[in-house]
This record gives sequence, C-alpha cells and structure tokens, in this order.
Amino acid sequence: MLAIKHVNQYYGGSHILRDVSLEAKPGEVTVVLGRNGVGKTTLLKSLMGLVPIKTGSIAFEGKPIHGMTPYERARAGIGFVPQGREIFARLSVEENLRMGLSYKPSGTPIPQELYELFPVLKQMLHRRGGDLSGGQQQQLAIARALAAKPRLLVLDEPTEGIQPSIIKDIGRVIRMLADRGDMGILLVEQYYDFAEELADAYLVMERGEVVARGLGKDMESQGVRQLVAI
Repeated sequence: MLAIKHVNQYYGGSHILRDVSLEAKPGEVTVVLGRNGVGKTTLLKSLMGLVPIKTGSIAFEGKPIHGMTPYERARAGIGFVPQGREIFARLSVEENLRMGLSYKPSGTPIPQELYELFPVLKQMLHRRGGDLSGGQQQQLAIARALAAKPRLLVLDEPTEGIQPSIIKDIGRVIRMLADRGDMGILLVEQYYDFAEELADAYLVMERGEVVARGLGKDMESQGVRQLVAI
C-alpha cells in the first residue's frame, strides 16, 4: 500500500532523514519507534508533502506521490493525525468532523460509524473543540481523519498527553480498523507498551536512519524496548 524508498531529507546543512525505507500493508499496523529528535515526525511530514524530500521516492498503491501536494495526497486516500492533534478549537465537534470532508461533494454526511468508534463525540457534537479534554480532542482528531474513509491512516504519537483509559480506547479502534483488512495503519509512537501491543511490523529510528526492523511479535525478544528507552 505504501512504499517509502531511500528517502533523504535535510534542514539547512543537517541531514535529518538518512536513506529511510519502509512499507505499510493493508490490514496491518506498522509502527515507527524512536526517541525524541530522531526524525519520526519529519518522516511523516515528508510522507504528507508538508516538506519536500531531497532524494528517494514515495509510492501509494503503486503510484508515485512524492510530487503531489498535501491535499492531493489526502484525496488519494491518506488520512493524517498530526502530533498535537491540531483540531480547530473554536469550531464545534461537528464542524471539525466536517472539515475532514472538505474535499468531498457538498452535503456528504458524516459517517455514523465515527460515533460508534468514539461515542463521546456524539454526546459532545455541539461543544467547541477547545472545550474537550486532551483525550477527547485526540479522538476527535482521529475521527476527523477517518471521516473521508482513507485507505491509509497515519498517526503521529496519538498517546502523547492522554489519560490511560482513552489510550486503551484509541488502541482498540486502531486494532479494529486494521483487522478489517482494507486499511493500513502507520503509527509513530514513543510509548513502547502501546506500540508493542498493536504492531504487526515495526521499525526503530535513530539519528535519522532505520536501525532495526521486524515483526511486532518479535519486538521484546529482539530488545526493542532497550533501543527506545530514554
């Protein structure tokens, strides 16, 4: 579904991504782990077209997308949940969800499934996004990305600053979406236990490059916890 090959990225004279390659498959959760500052968020920004890659290629469903604009990548079927959520604080929950449908035909309804995945959103439909708790905002950000029914869901540290009960809810939704088989999940995460529980495949980044990769079930035996320990 997603193939990133030999991507290099620079900020000024700093070499941020070093020959990074990864694949994400439908029906699987692919986890990217690493400490702060190793290039994880830059990798996702490169995937989404928010920063241009210097060299390498990015293909989605067999078609190159590294020359596309961010909105073209979204229309191609990639949903992105950025670090820090970035919801619209002054808009209502309903209006935030409609923003996820902004490139769909006028009048496209909000999928009712979103309220089944995150029941709290239906209860707070007319509340402003900025009035929600951090965990509720994260659920809103994920639902907004899912509104247009993407085929690849990209999440940047969804557990950051979230209470444990909602982390469990988010993990349940991610697993459910992957298990359907028609969507791929690319998850960037620092919280090892959350990542290990969900990962079908994993990569570990250090200083801008991939230093380990394998199957999720092998993470503990391959010492991944120690690689990402702060």
